[in-house]
Amino acid sequence: MITYNPKDWFYPIIHFHKSDTFRKLLPLLILIGLITWGIAYYEIKHLKLSETSHVKNITLMHNLLGFAISMLLVFRTNTAYDRWWEGRKLWGSLVNNSRNFSVKIEAYFTGDMSEEKAYLKNIVKMFPEALRLHLLKESTRLQLDSHFLNQVGDVDKTKHVPIQLILRLQQKLAELHAGGKISTEQLLFINGEVTGFLDICGACERIKNTPIPYSYSSFIKKFIFIYVLTLPMGFAFSLGYIAIPVVIFVFYVLASLELIAEEIEDPFGTDINDLPMDVLSNNIRNNVEEIVTSK
Repeated sequence: MITYNPKDWFYPIIHFHKSDTFRKLLPLLILIGLITWGIAYYEIKHLKLSETSHVKNITLMHNLLGFAISMLLVFRTNTAYDRWWEGRKLWGSLVNNSRNFSVKIEAYFTGDMSEEKAYLKNIVKMFPEALRLHLLKESTRLQLDSHFLNQVGDVDKTKHVPIQLILRLQQKLAELHAGGKISTEQLLFINGEVTGFLDICGACERIKNTPIPYSYSSFIKKFIFIYVLTLPMGFAFSLGYIAIPVVIFVFYVLASLELIAEEIEDPFGTDINDLPMDVLSNNIRNNVEEIVTSK
């Protein structure tokens, strides 16, 4: 049963000034307000336009351009959300991939193979954290557990650490297969998860290293700014000084949508709207520890 909490609505409305978008846009909101006041003051005090003035028809342009800018912002927001959601699906696949791999090595590695299971388990536990730091561009100062690193072997922290970990994983499996400790069929069954780790890593890098084209984002910003700057010309004629809060509100809505799209188009960061990669990484480590019962 879904419970309704009025605070879910009233708190964001009352404390809207604490939002990230409002703080970022505050200087521009003040600027837009001052420009609107200047235009309204000039029209009311100096021009003193009559009801038959053609200035009142400027709002027709705003109606036409308003539809166009709405379509652009919808496409912009949807594109950014698709990138965020794809990133979430990739990390969900990493969770499932780690669990499947752990279940297989726990089932296949029977007998006196606790050392081999511990080695593979440590790599799988380290991989999500290594991928997280790699996506954050912090691969040169990884803070991975030194105990695990000593068991895995020498890992150069200045290079692509996720690739090195999977390379160690593949080498260990090849060694076990050559020694007759796992069969060819078992190796083939496990290989799907091994290749899946690097597939997920590559897909995350594609999102991280391929931002939305700058010209597209820049055009939307210029379009919004110019569109809002022309609003006072028509609004001041019909609304007077009330046009000031109206224009500020319109700019806040349009610019906030663009800022939200910018925040979520790169889901691999540390902002509040980014993916909780640290939480997902810890969950994977706990899951692997529960599944694989090696000492």
